[in-house]
Amino acid sequence: MKNRSKLWYQQPAAIWTEALPIGNGRLGAMMFGQVAEERIQLNEDSIWYGGPKEGLNPDAPRYLGEIRNLLFAGKVEEATRYARMALFSAPKYYNPYLPLGDLRLYFHSHVASQTQDYHRELDLDQAVASTSYTVNGVKFRRELFSSYPDQVMVIRLTCDTPGQLHFSANLNRRPYEGLSGAWGDDGIWMNGDCGKEGVAYACAVKAVAEDGRVSVVGDFLSVEGATQVTLFLAAGSTFRSKDPLAACKAQICSAEAYTYDVLKERHVRDYRELYGRMDLKLADSTAENELAALPTDRRLERMKEGQGYDLGLTELLFNYGRYLLIASSRPGSLPANLQGIWNDSFTPPWESKYTININTQMNYWPAEVCGLSECHEPLFDHIERMQPSGRQTARELYGCSGFVAHHNTNIWGETRPEGLFPTCVIWPMGAAWLVLHLWERFRFEQDHKFLRDRAYPLLKDAAVFFIDYLIASPSGYMVSGPSVSPENRYVLENGTSGSLCMGPAMDTQIITELFDACIQSSELLQLDEAFRAQLVQLRAKLPPQRIGKYGQIMEWLEDYEEEDKGHRHISQLFALHPGTQISPHRTPELSQAAAVTLARRIENGGGHTGWSSAWILNMYARLEEGDQALAYVNTMLRKSMYPNLFDAHPPFQIDGNFGFTAGIAEMLLHSHQDELSFLPALPSAWADGDVVGLRGRGGYRIDLSWRQGQLTRAVIHASASGICRVRTKCLVTLQAAVEAAGLPAAQTLVESGNSHILLFPVEAGGSYELIVQS
Repeated sequence: MKNRSKLWYQQPAAIWTEALPIGNGRLGAMMFGQVAEERIQLNEDSIWYGGPKEGLNPDAPRYLGEIRNLLFAGKVEEATRYARMALFSAPKYYNPYLPLGDLRLYFHSHVASQTQDYHRELDLDQAVASTSYTVNGVKFRRELFSSYPDQVMVIRLTCDTPGQLHFSANLNRRPYEGLSGAWGDDGIWMNGDCGKEGVAYACAVKAVAEDGRVSVVGDFLSVEGATQVTLFLAAGSTFRSKDPLAACKAQICSAEAYTYDVLKERHVRDYRELYGRMDLKLADSTAENELAALPTDRRLERMKEGQGYDLGLTELLFNYGRYLLIASSRPGSLPANLQGIWNDSFTPPWESKYTININTQMNYWPAEVCGLSECHEPLFDHIERMQPSGRQTARELYGCSGFVAHHNTNIWGETRPEGLFPTCVIWPMGAAWLVLHLWERFRFEQDHKFLRDRAYPLLKDAAVFFIDYLIASPSGYMVSGPSVSPENRYVLENGTSGSLCMGPAMDTQIITELFDACIQSSELLQLDEAFRAQLVQLRAKLPPQRIGKYGQIMEWLEDYEEEDKGHRHISQLFALHPGTQISPHRTPELSQAAAVTLARRIENGGGHTGWSSAWILNMYARLEEGDQALAYVNTMLRKSMYPNLFDAHPPFQIDGNFGFTAGIAEMLLHSHQDELSFLPALPSAWADGDVVGLRGRGGYRIDLSWRQGQLTRAVIHASASGICRVRTKCLVTLQAAVEAAGLPAAQTLVESGNSHILLFPVEAGGSYELIVQS
């Protein structure tokens, strides 16, 4: 159905945020669908300017203690002055992620004003973008996909009248054009470099025509009198290959051994193995069917004009997030950056790098819950790439063991403090937050080998840093610092404002999650008993979460006023989401304070960026406030989407897309409190629905159905043996008794607030259907 699985339009893209993205994790493109002069804007994930830099400040160890003492004494301006001089790095900024260039297709007799039946779409079920139209009675069609199994981009051009396909093709890269040339009689190439010490890149295109004539004129491909033509495009850099042009030619030669139909079938089969693991269906109605007949941009405009809620558009955007993650993060690729892999600027916003004080992490929130664990792998690879630099930064900047990272990193895995602004530069929590993603992978998959060999070593190395780094505050708590609450500022009683501080709430919350993950891992793996005891002792000395004078979760050690009460970051609620320390059922007082915190932010203009709205959506889902969560689903649709459904910060940042998808899943299933909670934040507007393939921590795959706002069916598929704990708002029982050796029989508990708890044993490979009691 178009409303669930296709973005489609009745006109070409006029600007980049109207073009349609395709990708195989590494090699991406934006297809404009223009008639006379098609632009296919190209990206390859390793095209970054410049190389790694040595920039740690050698004066840091000499001034670190003094900076801390100044902060404890409330001398914020003086502490910030010394921090800027002694802790900030040189050079100040990392280099950017860059475009590869453009493939231009020139159709010599096609005039946009003379076309009929124009249609442009992105099919999320197949990961294929296409354009079709009729000129002078001849129907022309283009299909484009980026193949993961064959590591090439494939463009198929056809017409329904023999011999009517005439076009030329050229590769170009402005303003930093390199060399270009011919590759035999049917191919062209370009190559160049990305600055001093940067990678060298290459791109090649070859045409295979089933009829007509293919030739090379200058550095153009020329096709005359054809009916069906396939273009093969490959690209790469010295990040992966010593001779990227030779690698490109080899990839194309390997791919052209297959027919187009076989190539497409291989691509679709590979993609569907990931994308097909899930399905979300919100109730259809006559109105929804009518909306499905509207192009995507028109449906989005309806939302922006306040013409009512669009269930189908919500489903589409949920699926789009899954599609974008598969398209921008596959095993062997780099992780998705601020724009996934899609960037058309040589000076992109925030260098289009990896911002790790929430944005990169948000990119991967949907990975496990939506059954895309493989797409998480590039992030794990990158954390390992960061580790040597992080150890050097910990040792030389802070005099600590372990490894540390600050709020940005890049292709080279650099970890030094980056930037000029005190609101974000000195924040030593980047590695600690990132490694929690490996713990999440274990919690979902229950793979003890992965925990032992890959996750726990990184968790431990990140925790070791804080054993050395934490310092006793005047009140006796062990606190981090100097640090910040990204990227906010506080106001002292004397009117002085600052950002640098000791022991902000987010730091303590991340450290708590990290220590808990290490302690539990150590227990499960039965190793490092002394280290575990050290963490238990240190964790007890961390500051508790506290409620401030407005009934809010305090953002800093002191109950300061915020300079920006509507700040886009809501860092003090990390413990609510993505952390696990605040829960309506286990910490109701803190949950109420979290709700107050959100309300204060929103009342003062918070959630004004796309990714911030997505974070709020996830937080309300964690608070089990379904209608409030839905309000931010609608907010994002009305205020934060470009015509191609890319999320608008503004400008485009892909984290909002991924945060949206994760938020929808969070409304339907919670598993972060060692139990499965079904439909915890179901809004009243989603009366009927079905979801298949949600993943839950503990090794579960879950299918749910609900009607008139009530759960009607649930099936749990277990990949690990143990005791399953299920929370529902209605009484449920097992379809059949479960017998498992050495495990207790199923039992039902009733908690206050009409929560029903069902506990029963499960065995790996088993499926368990729950029956709702009328």
